[in-house]
Amino acid sequence: MIHDFIYDIPVRVYFGRDQLKNLGPELRKYGTRVLMTYGGGSIKRTGLYDKVVREIRGAGLELFELSGIAPNPRIDSVREGARMCKEHNIDVLLAVGGGSTIDATKFMAAGACVDFDPWDFFDLEKWAPIEKALPIVSILTLSATGSEMDCGGVISNPETNDKIGRMEPLTLLPKASFLDPSNTFTVSAYQTACGSSDILSHIFEVYFNMDQDMYMLDCFMEGLMKTVIKYAPIAIREPENYEARANLMWTSSWAINGFVDGGKRQAWSCHPMEHELSAFYDITHGLGLAILTPRWMEYCLDETTVSKYVQFGTNVFGIDPQLPPMEIAHKAIDALSGFLFGTLGLKRTLPEVGIDRTHFATMARKAVQGGTLKGFKPLKQADVEAIYEMCMK
Repeated sequence: MIHDFIYDIPVRVYFGRDQLKNLGPELRKYGTRVLMTYGGGSIKRTGLYDKVVREIRGAGLELFELSGIAPNPRIDSVREGARMCKEHNIDVLLAVGGGSTIDATKFMAAGACVDFDPWDFFDLEKWAPIEKALPIVSILTLSATGSEMDCGGVISNPETNDKIGRMEPLTLLPKASFLDPSNTFTVSAYQTACGSSDILSHIFEVYFNMDQDMYMLDCFMEGLMKTVIKYAPIAIREPENYEARANLMWTSSWAINGFVDGGKRQAWSCHPMEHELSAFYDITHGLGLAILTPRWMEYCLDETTVSKYVQFGTNVFGIDPQLPPMEIAHKAIDALSGFLFGTLGLKRTLPEVGIDRTHFATMARKAVQGGTLKGFKPLKQADVEAIYEMCMK
């Protein structure tokens, strides 16, 4: 059944090497006082910081800065950014970095427009409305989360061991995003691998779905998967390969900008489970997803779902379609595991990243919010605990 849906992504994308010349005019559309946000300083080492500042000042704009935004971005950074926006009457926010910086900046922009603690946006008992946000522009430096072209983000609160995502299509979409693949040349092999895992997971969360939707969307998603499988190893071997970096960058945007969803209504599975891992242990999000995903696939495989694995295995990995369906399914899971843990070199188990069983029950309960996670296969707390247990070896 093909469901009705609305698709509206009004994000202007400037793609390519020489697009920063458009940064000043783009920012000026929204005012003259700019808050630039970024992470640990890598943009200064690569020279991107100087280029951005030159464009901002050349356009006659007033610049303020907030640095130090961490991976798995913290609510403290959001609070500080919101405070600075209010104090300096900021007109527009410019996020320069990967998904963590862009995610945090989105909620700074929303926090600047309210008189309560921004964590109220994420508190499950309050879930304060996000009715307004300052304009956001992004300059992407890491292909992974797709935050440059989507309407949400994920914020961590170390005090409560919470990591919670939220989408707000009317307020949190960037007005414009600058995507220059050469800005990802210095991304390490490890972060390239983790980012590629994240991209794939965004696609899997939608693709593994027994709700029959448009054929063309499945074909599109399979093309995105094959693009990551082809180009991630090249980017790892040849960090300055523009073709590889460009393909990964554009795939990351289209994996989660809403296009592939069509009218699907299924909840995601691996992301809620992984958010608990990185909330408690602060591991890299893409790494956690890599460890979880093949186990989740194994757990969800049965006679009612096997047809989707057959489609995946034959169309993405080229497995012989004449084999028995269950054999194709297991070969597909093995092929994905080989890509994640062999080709990309990511760690395979939770103990390898310092995670034991201590918090399994608590993490599983929070992942399903005390009920059922209505994903590809409905998961209760015991199911999530079982998947975590599968990741121990």
